[in-house]
Amino acid sequence: MKHIVRNIFLCTLSFVTLSLSMTGCKNYLTEIEPGTTLLEDFYTSTPAAVQNVTGCYTPLQWEFNHTYCPEWFIGDVASDDALKGGGTTTDMSDAYDIENWRTTDQNTLLLDFYRANFQGIGRCNLALEYIGKMEVGTDSAFTAEMKNRLMGEVYFLRAYYYFRLVRVFAGVPLVTHVLHSSDEWGQPRASVDAVYNQILSDLTQAEKSLWKKSRYPAEDMGRATQGAAQAMLMKVNLYMASPFWQKKGVSKPAAQCYADAKTWGEAVIGSGEYDLCPNYEDNFTLAGENGIESVFEIQYAEVAWGDYGDGNDPTKFGYTGGSFTQILTRSRNSKIGGGWGFNHPTRNLYNEFEAGDPRREVAILTPGTSVVAEYQQQSDENYLGNVMLNNKYGMYRDPEALGGGYGKWNLHASRGPLNNKQIRYADVLLMYAEACLGAGDPGTAKTYIDKVRERVGLAGVAAADDAALRHERRCELAMEGHRWFDLVRWEGVNGNGLKAHMDAYKATETPEAQQHMQEFVAGKHELFPLPQEEMQLNSTNMEQNPGY
Repeated sequence: MKHIVRNIFLCTLSFVTLSLSMTGCKNYLTEIEPGTTLLEDFYTSTPAAVQNVTGCYTPLQWEFNHTYCPEWFIGDVASDDALKGGGTTTDMSDAYDIENWRTTDQNTLLLDFYRANFQGIGRCNLALEYIGKMEVGTDSAFTAEMKNRLMGEVYFLRAYYYFRLVRVFAGVPLVTHVLHSSDEWGQPRASVDAVYNQILSDLTQAEKSLWKKSRYPAEDMGRATQGAAQAMLMKVNLYMASPFWQKKGVSKPAAQCYADAKTWGEAVIGSGEYDLCPNYEDNFTLAGENGIESVFEIQYAEVAWGDYGDGNDPTKFGYTGGSFTQILTRSRNSKIGGGWGFNHPTRNLYNEFEAGDPRREVAILTPGTSVVAEYQQQSDENYLGNVMLNNKYGMYRDPEALGGGYGKWNLHASRGPLNNKQIRYADVLLMYAEACLGAGDPGTAKTYIDKVRERVGLAGVAAADDAALRHERRCELAMEGHRWFDLVRWEGVNGNGLKAHMDAYKATETPEAQQHMQEFVAGKHELFPLPQEEMQLNSTNMEQNPGY
């Protein structure tokens, strides 16, 4: 299941060679440097095309450049689900600013996140242009079906990178071709509507070309599938239907967005490719990776090479391979491997769970549990009066699989092998229920909300409405990086508006945490600022987001 990660390591070298061939096209160079591979010479076989496409996945893995930049620092920490955590308030100040509404356009976490996704887009544009030029029959394996599948993977990934950008920054430069010259580096900021329409276009193209999950061999698990494209088409339509994004300029009517989301949800559910794991906790183990509930995961592996000091040097494999999330979120107590204690679940989240809901203990490690009683010193974990930890990614759950002991797999390195679950089937069912509510079908919505609850032994909801749906999403997907983006698109939780919701959350926080929180400003803090460094590099005078 980790084979695709190893392929990613190998194909990074190809991108170094390819990039060299793109930088030597000035008139004063009359000869090509010996050993340089020209782009047209590289794309001559199926293995080359596959290698190129595999490299398009790589930036999804990146969690470090100037600082640590996993997306959950936005999705969890900006929301009411988590505090930054770490050693002190000054430990990773960029995340502290995100937590407390102090973010500026100098935030390096946002800069790295922005650049990683545009690196992915650049790789996708290269693959689409040059694999698109390859003739079917280049070799015996390069059939029309193989070409379409590879192109479908890249269309999916380009859409995914743009989706990650638009929901953080709103409109961004929309680049759908290879920038062969520095003269093209200045690209204007596109509208929200244009970016979302491009995402829909790419996903629609991907859905037509991709294979079903069951068709991929085990070594290719983790590649984009038809089901993943359908799930994303549902998700993107739900975002476009939301009050927030409609106000930001989405032109597609909300009613049509909900109808289309419902259609795509029916396609995923009707495919027979997915189901809920009988045991909820299995989703967050190595054994449960790429399993029946997995729709799309960012792939990681435990590797013995490349760590501190390697940077993003592809000849050393840099920070690609293992995930930093495990050490970032694991307990700071050295007896279980020596984590850094970031991403503390809030008491507000803890109180959201119903009595008897087993998902709370899976998501949140609290004082008094067996692991904490044995290993945790609360003084090591105390961040602004909060000593709870992210249990889904921070505490390793397969103690026998890699020699026994919580966190033992990661004693020798700063990275771990646990995949990041981007889309689970439970998420699909809840998105489908939300689409049904938006389309005026609460009866079907209740069926699928209840299906998610039944898996963990909870009774069905009395009635399906927005409050029930939002409660279920928060509990089912707790500490998986979804919460902030859900809050923004809903904008009016219970009709009160996002500011009212965040103000109410602030009142539930510890006195220590409240002292650091600035006022949430409506019309500003729903989005984050475009990085100033990128705005300066762009010659088109991009307009900054309001309030920054």
